[in-house]
Amino acid sequence: MLKRLLDIVISALTLLFLLPLMALIAIAVLLSMGRPVFFRQERPGLWGKPFQMVKFRTMKDAGDEKGHPLPDHQRLTQVGRFLRTASLDELPELWNVLKGDMSLVGPRPLLMEYLPRYNAWQYRRHEVRPGVTGWAQINGRNALSWEEKFDLDVWYVDHHSLCLDIRILILTAVQVIRPKGISAEGEATMPFFYGSEHNNSYRNEGKTDEQRNEE
Repeated sequence: MLKRLLDIVISALTLLFLLPLMALIAIAVLLSMGRPVFFRQERPGLWGKPFQMVKFRTMKDAGDEKGHPLPDHQRLTQVGRFLRTASLDELPELWNVLKGDMSLVGPRPLLMEYLPRYNAWQYRRHEVRPGVTGWAQINGRNALSWEEKFDLDVWYVDHHSLCLDIRILILTAVQVIRPKGISAEGEATMPFFYGSEHNNSYRNEGKTDEQRNEE
């Protein structure tokens, strides 16, 4: 209940405070890419229940001569790249937090079509509400492999607390100032997830490489 109260208060105040900035971003997206300004997509929430996630649009509609969409990194505009680097494209998700679809902190909501591809361990990431930021985001973000990212997500599920959430929010703010791990090599964000090559995760208690080396 305290986590939900924190989500409501912080998301509402942040939306009010950043409303002028969000209006400027909306204008920049409109001028550079046209309509729509927002990107909406169905994503899995708590226990895999679908909800409509909203973000600022970062990619233009463009296809090849056969009408097939170009790869994400070719459709990503300069404005979109800046928004992603500064994590400003995520700001509309505060509305999802206010509604209760998401939390400020939790595993990032991925694609609905990934759900049947998770093994039982990986599926546990849906035991909490998805977040605007999370444990995996401050420990490598999209530079991590899928298996590493899922293990960090499940570690958060088992260890989440108000103190941990506050720590993640603070470190997220630091990463906005000094961004890293924005995308995997050769990708706009992450490569498509087709399922793990094995069903045994690292299960290394969600620790970072630095924490493992200290042991």
